[in-house]
Amino acid sequence: MNGNEFGMAVISAPSDKAEGIARAIVEGKLAACAQLTAEVASLYWWEGKVESDRERLLLLKTERRMVKAIAELLGEIHPYEVPELIFLPISEGNPDYLAWISRSLQP
Repeated sequence: MNGNEFGMAVISAPSDKAEGIARAIVEGKLAACAQLTAEVASLYWWEGKVESDRERLLLLKTERRMVKAIAELLGEIHPYEVPELIFLPISEGNPDYLAWISRSLQP
């Protein structure tokens, strides 16, 4: 199985919204699995100044073909004007695990 179509999508979200966002993505079969980190401190540029927030990271096991749908869903449910969504390709992995990802996603 070619692992190039598989990847991990990374999303940051406010601590109190992260689990709901992750649940919507997994229940929508856009990711096979969502892992949520403990709270992290984020520093970032926004509208000309450095801001800071407490957030959680969502690590999604998915396929490249789901990124557009994830972005559309984030546009509907994520509280940020510009939510983070980064896709990191998986170059190799356990073939059985990668097959499980595919079976868990929308057709």
